[in-house]
Amino acid sequence: MKSKQDNAAAESRQKSRAGKYLVGLLVIIIIMVIVLVIYKQSHDQSVSAADTDKTGRVVTVVTSSPVVRDFRQSLVTQGNIEAKNWALVTPRIEGTIEAIFVDEGDSVVGGRTRLFEVDKIKLEKALEIRRYELSVAACAVRESEANLERVEADFHKAELDYNRFVRLFEKEAVTADALEQQESRYKQTQAMLKHAKSVVDLSIERHKQAQAALAIAEKDLADAVITSPINGKISSRFKEPGEMGEPGKPVVRIDDTSVVEVSAYLSAQNYNNVIVGRTRMNISVSGVDVNELVISYKSPTINPMLRTFEVKSVIENPPEGVVPGAMAQIEVVLQSRRGLGVPSSAVQQRHGDNVVFVVRDGVCHEVTVNPGFENDGWTEILDSTLTEQMSVVTMGQNLAEEGLPVSTEKERM
Repeated sequence: MKSKQDNAAAESRQKSRAGKYLVGLLVIIIIMVIVLVIYKQSHDQSVSAADTDKTGRVVTVVTSSPVVRDFRQSLVTQGNIEAKNWALVTPRIEGTIEAIFVDEGDSVVGGRTRLFEVDKIKLEKALEIRRYELSVAACAVRESEANLERVEADFHKAELDYNRFVRLFEKEAVTADALEQQESRYKQTQAMLKHAKSVVDLSIERHKQAQAALAIAEKDLADAVITSPINGKISSRFKEPGEMGEPGKPVVRIDDTSVVEVSAYLSAQNYNNVIVGRTRMNISVSGVDVNELVISYKSPTINPMLRTFEVKSVIENPPEGVVPGAMAQIEVVLQSRRGLGVPSSAVQQRHGDNVVFVVRDGVCHEVTVNPGFENDGWTEILDSTLTEQMSVVTMGQNLAEEGLPVSTEKERM
């Protein structure tokens, strides 16, 4: 009895599975039928539209009028914002950096703000020593001058005595030996006079040398404290107090952020198209638009490896966010002119020519055009019979043909 019940249950399950399969198959068939119906309707509509065009039934198109506007030929690139005036400040003398008076971000004034000092105490002592040496040299000058006065007096006395003995000898009042002794004394004092004068000259030169050494010491002491050479802000600090400072090795960098430059590199093929003082740049920095600028610098050479050249423009009193180191989005306007233009979508390629379709009296007419610059979805039209009063097809132009009757709708601008 139990076996019969099991068989019945198994048969029931098999029937249930078969039923599910049939339902699923039926759903798939229904979906395929729906897809085929939709495709056929779409195909019929397409064929109907094509047949409508060919059979002369009216096609609806959208038109707009040509517009006179500004067109430009431009290059889009990226560049960097740099400070026009900046300075790497180094010590003027070698020595230990005793103090740094500024930190990164501080504002400084040229010729007034102290930046750092090097071995000031040592140089103060050296200056004091030089002053002592100058005093000693001055005393030596006075001593040599006093000695010269004494020797001059001795020489004057020796000269008088010698002349007197010459006269006495002529009168045979003194012996030749006595005359010779006076002559020797006279010559000795004469030599002493020359020596005293040379000592005075030497002391004077040593005094001058001491004065020069004092001036150098004063200059070294003045150089121990470095002041800012330009107005600006401290952008980098490379040393700390206690480290050695050397000429040529910077301690701080100063950038004048009130006047910056935007720098970019352009392809060498555009070198002759860029004219300093005339070619303009449109610049945006992190979403901040800068007024149109004139290129103020063009590199006199082209990089032979990269085949590029540098251009720059100056930005005075730049807006917030336009700071050295920022990246700039740049449009370099090589040419700019005003002319008649149509929406770029209106220009078609037919038979190897550029054409637009205009509607006159409800009929499409093909007009050959010579496209110029293209900007912001508009194409400049050169050397054409188009006028601002014409209606140019801007939608539905793919179906347009010469002599095709159309119904027009004005494009909403």
